[in-house]
Amino acid sequence: MPYFLDTSALVKLYVREPGTEAILRFLDATAASGALVISALAAVEFAAALKMKERSGALTTTLGAELLARFQEHLGWQYAQQAVTDSVLQRAAALVQRHPLRAYNAVQLASAAIAGQSAGDPPLGFICSDQQLLAAARAEGLSCFDPLVGS
Repeated sequence: MPYFLDTSALVKLYVREPGTEAILRFLDATAASGALVISALAAVEFAAALKMKERSGALTTTLGAELLARFQEHLGWQYAQQAVTDSVLQRAAALVQRHPLRAYNAVQLASAAIAGQSAGDPPLGFICSDQQLLAAARAEGLSCFDPLVGS
């Protein structure tokens, strides 16, 4: 099964934090390493997440720069990117009408839904650590994995 990684899960692949071991075990067990989809928005969110960790002292500036460079290198071959198209934005606007989502989370969920439509069988699984976004994804019928709880 291909999987869509929200940025909250994506960061865990680069920074050791709660949920890192669970997501690594899950991806290894499901053999999903070659079928990972992210939103094009994730590049901005990932860089912002690293900067927040630097500002809080959780990462050094040097390590943050190294992790960002590694992620950017991986963008070319490890992740399929769902573009933020008009269709994604229209779907995101509809999602905020049905669920209490922040705008970027709605774009993430819309990206997963649209990427899943074009991915064919089987549908995309959704990996995320944001509880509000997970609730919306489940309500939209996506199969979800939360690295913080291991299911």
